Amino acid sequence: MTQHKQLLAFDFGASSGRAMLGRFDGERIDLEEVHRFPNDPVQVGATLYWDVLRLFHEVKQGLIKAKGCGKIDSFGIDTWGVDFGLLDREGRLLENPVHYRDTRTQGVMDQVFQVIPKDILYQRTGTQFLHFNTLYQLYALRQKRPELLERASGLLLMPDLFLYLLTGQRQAEFTIASTGQMVNPYTGDWDLDLLKKLDLPVGLLSPIVHPGQIVGALSAPICAELGLEPIPAVAVTSHDTASAVVAVPAVQDDFVYISSGTWSLMGIESPVPLITDQTYAYNFTNEGGFNRTTRFLKNIMGLWLIQESRRQWNREGANVSYADLEREALDCRPFRSLIDPDADVLGFPGDMPERIRQLCRETDQPVPEKRGEVVRCIYESLALKYRVTKDQIESVTGRQYPTLHVVGGGTKDGLLSQFTANATGSQVVAGPIEATALGNMAVQLLAQGVLKDLAEARRVIARSFALKQYQPADQPAWQDALTQYRRIYPSLK
Repeated sequence: MTQHKQLLAFDFGASSGRAMLGRFDGERIDLEEVHRFPNDPVQVGATLYWDVLRLFHEVKQGLIKAKGCGKIDSFGIDTWGVDFGLLDREGRLLENPVHYRDTRTQGVMDQVFQVIPKDILYQRTGTQFLHFNTLYQLYALRQKRPELLERASGLLLMPDLFLYLLTGQRQAEFTIASTGQMVNPYTGDWDLDLLKKLDLPVGLLSPIVHPGQIVGALSAPICAELGLEPIPAVAVTSHDTASAVVAVPAVQDDFVYISSGTWSLMGIESPVPLITDQTYAYNFTNEGGFNRTTRFLKNIMGLWLIQESRRQWNREGANVSYADLEREALDCRPFRSLIDPDADVLGFPGDMPERIRQLCRETDQPVPEKRGEVVRCIYESLALKYRVTKDQIESVTGRQYPTLHVVGGGTKDGLLSQFTANATGSQVVAGPIEATALGNMAVQLLAQGVLKDLAEARRVIARSFALKQYQPADQPAWQDALTQYRRIYPSLK
């Protein structure tokens, strides 16, 4: 008899969150958004915080709204990576978690490298060097606020923190733990020796659990407050990118994916970590995936560049939509100006268009003055960065990848998808948009034994949602642009 299931996925992105209800009828998953809310950081003095109590309130609102849809068989939570909350000895939150775009980690990486050389750190963790990794956030706390760490009895990354607030259970889910540069990718456990060398408090860490396990249920106080039964909680692939990768509707094993949103996470699924001198030079990361796979990928600045530019123009009174910006970009001359989307100066909130203009001045390129010129510069630069990254992946693996799957909210941006096909020379398959929530739900179904394996989960997702394909076009022009791009940025080889 076919098992009908209702699943609740809480999916937190860097700018918004939602509660998604999934109905599985044995063949397909149908999605309904039951609650959506903004996820805006809050600046207090010199520190940028996540408004975690507001977010927890929104989670409870999502549970209340889902209650009216019938029995919920399980729920799971996924979020962005690296950030965490600290608990005191009574299990209470010490303070709001700090946002990864906060400035407290500036210069900290170099301090860590004085204790553990950079190449050794990569060999131990296989993690891409990003200044906001959990490792550097903790080291910054050790240097600047040691009293806070001394008061703490536990550290939980964001999805684990929300699960704790709902269930009272503490654990460290594997995929989210692997984002912070603190996990041994071969053993799948915390690298305690590494942390001790940096004098970081290993006693704060919870045991690592792998996704696909039921790890508790809504606590009695939460059930009483919200009028709910104790819904089982699943440790899903709780890093949002890991959930998105689960939902890639691939029919073959060899594919490159881009999880496209505020960030572009581009990579492959590998059975083993890929840690070599070449991957170190390219600054790829090895993060945890479902069934102990490795997400071999690179974090690339994504639609954050467009989002922050639009915020600036709207602050100036323009009131432009994303569709307006795309139309303006199409009216501008191609390949006039190109940037490295991962330039450090682009990683912080502020006047993004002016920062892009300054980068163009510094590289002796025409300066994009019009909105459309800025947007076209961003889109073309992202697509060319994807091409560079795809070439690096193929160099590392010795394989060719004719298909590139783009999943997530960025698939709504047809211009970027077409530019990606043009730049990479690959067929682009775009969709599903709600890949992260779908991957979250797929792992819930796997935990319940309803689906037998990841391949079956991907087949279910592929037949549940329409996908859009983009074929490469204008190849000579894009090849010339790639040559131009590598000439301007010779380090991008």
